[in-house]
Amino acid sequence: MENSSDSPNPEPEGQEEEEKAEKWSDWKWQLKNRIMSVGRLPRPSHTHNVDEKIISRVTDVFPMAVTPYYASLIDWEDENDPIRMQCIPDERELISGRGEMEDPLREESYSPMPSIVHRYPDRVLFLVTMKCSTYCRHCTRKRKVGDRNAEITAQDIRNGIEYIRKHEEVRDVLISGGDPFTLSDQALDRILGAVRAIPHVEVIRIGTRTPVVLPQRITESLVSVLKKYHPLWINTHFNHPREITPESEKALARLADAGIPLGNQTVLLKGVNDSPEILKELFHLLVKNRVRPYYLYHCDYSRGIQHFRTPVCRGIEILEKLIGYTSGFAIPLYVVDVTGGGGKIPLLPNYCIEKSDTGMTLRNFEGNIYHVEQDQEYRVPVSTDAG
Repeated sequence: MENSSDSPNPEPEGQEEEEKAEKWSDWKWQLKNRIMSVGRLPRPSHTHNVDEKIISRVTDVFPMAVTPYYASLIDWEDENDPIRMQCIPDERELISGRGEMEDPLREESYSPMPSIVHRYPDRVLFLVTMKCSTYCRHCTRKRKVGDRNAEITAQDIRNGIEYIRKHEEVRDVLISGGDPFTLSDQALDRILGAVRAIPHVEVIRIGTRTPVVLPQRITESLVSVLKKYHPLWINTHFNHPREITPESEKALARLADAGIPLGNQTVLLKGVNDSPEILKELFHLLVKNRVRPYYLYHCDYSRGIQHFRTPVCRGIEILEKLIGYTSGFAIPLYVVDVTGGGGKIPLLPNYCIEKSDTGMTLRNFEGNIYHVEQDQEYRVPVSTDAG
C-alpha cells in the first residue's frame, strides 16, 4: 500500500494568509499532504466518534487517502456526514456481505493485460494508474486501487496502447484507473497523443473524480493538454450536493469552456444520497454547471461496501419521483452493473400497463392512463449484411 506523507498537518500553519492560499490551491501540495493515516486526521475528529484502532485495522486492508480540500468539507460534528462516509474508513468495510466478491464485474476475466479491460465489443477500459488523490470507501476496484503490488507500470501503458492499435474494432477508449489526473500533464499528453494517433479510435473518454476531491488539479495547463485531443469526453463522480463548491464549479467551468462535454456518474449510496430530494438537488446543480447526469449506479457488490448498498427497487422509486418532475436531461440512466461480467443493465419504472396487437396502455408520471395505437401495417426492416 502507499505510504503516507511525512507532513504532520493537513493544512499549512503559521504562514502568511497569501502563502497559505497559494499552497492550498496547488494540486501537488494537496497530493503531498493527503491524510493517509489515523494520526493525521483533523484534531476535531478525535472527540466525535472516531475510533483510531478501528480505522487503523481498516486501512491495513483498504488504504485511506483524503485530500486536505475534501477533508475540509466534512462536518465533524455529524458522524453520518455524507462527505465523511465516503472517505473515512468504517469498520463495516471488514465485513464480507452477502453476494460480495473481490471482482464482481469479472474485470480480470476480460483483461488480456493489466492495463486493459475489454468487456464490450467496440470499446476498452484503459487503466493508466491505480492511484487516486482520495480513496472512495465505496470503490468498485478497492481490491487493488492504492495497492503498490497492483500498480500500472510504464510498460503496461505501452502494452495497452499497442493492444488498442492492433484491435481495429475499438472505436472508443475510456481512460481510467485509479484516477488519470493524478498523473502529470506531460504523462497525460503522451498517453492521449498515442491513443489519438490510432486511426480507428474515434472517441477518447476520461473518468476522473478530481473535480470533486481535488478541483485544484484542473489547471489551465492541464486544460491546454486536453484541448489538443478532441473529441474528448470527461465523466466525473459527484455523489452529493455539498461536493459542489466554488472550487469545483471553477474546475468544471474550465473544462466546459474548453469545449469538453462533461458527464457525471453518481453511485446510489445508503445514508449518503438515497433520497429523491438530495439527488434532485445534485442533478440540478450539475446541469447548472454544464454537466449532464449520465449514470446513476446501483452500488456494486465489491467486498466491504454492503453498508452502502440500497435495494435495487430504491433506485427505481427515486426515478419515479424525478421523471416528469424535472428536465429530462437532468435525469441519469439508472443501471446495475451485474455480477459475473454481464455488463450494465438499465432499469426504469414500469409505465406500460398492457400491450396488445392494437397498441399499448401506458401510465404517465402522474398516474394518468393513456392508450397508444399501434400501426398494424408496420413491419420490422430486414437488415442486410454488407459482407
